Amino acid sequence: MQYIKLGNTGVDVSKICLGMMSFGKPGKENGVFPWAKDFEDAKPLFKRAIDLGINFFDTANVYQLGTSEEVTGKLIKEYGLDRDEIVVATKVDMVMRPGKPNGGGLSRKEIMTEIDKSLKRLQMDYVDLYQIHRLDANTPMEEIMEALHDVVKSGKVRYIGASSMYAWQFERLQNIAEKHGWTKFVSMQNQYNVIYREEEREMIPLCEDRKVALNPWSPLAAGRTAHPWGTKTHRVEIDEVSPAVWGSCDAMDKIVVDNLEKIAKENGRTMAQESLAWMLGKTYITSPIVGTTAVEHIDEAVAALDIKLSEDEIAALEKPYVPHPVLGLF
Repeated sequence: MQYIKLGNTGVDVSKICLGMMSFGKPGKENGVFPWAKDFEDAKPLFKRAIDLGINFFDTANVYQLGTSEEVTGKLIKEYGLDRDEIVVATKVDMVMRPGKPNGGGLSRKEIMTEIDKSLKRLQMDYVDLYQIHRLDANTPMEEIMEALHDVVKSGKVRYIGASSMYAWQFERLQNIAEKHGWTKFVSMQNQYNVIYREEEREMIPLCEDRKVALNPWSPLAAGRTAHPWGTKTHRVEIDEVSPAVWGSCDAMDKIVVDNLEKIAKENGRTMAQESLAWMLGKTYITSPIVGTTAVEHIDEAVAALDIKLSEDEIAALEKPYVPHPVLGLF
């Protein structure tokens, strides 16, 4: 395994982050990821990840309505991981109590409530990285940043991070924190993959300039860049989230994926390895968040760390890409 600093901090994280979204109580009645693996099914996957040196784990309060956090905590205890040697990230913002007042968002009330609930589910005294899952437009930015600062000062959180938003919003949040002497974000979790590169315009250059860690979500675009176009997996058949995120761009994306398949075959690699090697070759990327439902997915991701693409290969992979509408911010 290779390790890298988490942005402008002294924390070492594995260059592959295990996405715990894949774990939790399965079934549509338990959340938007019905294909999730329960504790017993998750054990061999998690064991493989830690055996390969992964020490960075990312979940969220909303994943399968909290059961992803529960499984994450149980797995860490099951394998006796040293809490001082691992980095655990979770998130806050998405609706946890549908139809209820204060059922989600980033109010001070919600942040203070949800961090305690997350810690209870995780069976932990603190989380290393607490991220806002999206930006809550109905809460003043000053309220958000002060509440996050207070959570850090309480000892329940070590660092804070953000996820998909516009670059100007991220910069404004950082400026508010700096103005008041509050804790600033050390990481950005945004969408970035070979079929969605809009973040290269503003967010990535901003984070690179500010030394903010970039931990992209969906580096394989929910499997779209891991299989030939049109492949029908179990997840594809029941996943209602992915079509909502990427479905409007199928015509543009098919060209990129077909090209990716051709290049991967020419180089004797899987499409997943080719996709991840392309991303890991970007100096501004810290740790892509790789979700998994099979041990071989973890093996592919870790193997990609040792693949160095030539400039010609990178250019060939990127050539078919055309500008996309902004996706995944809300």
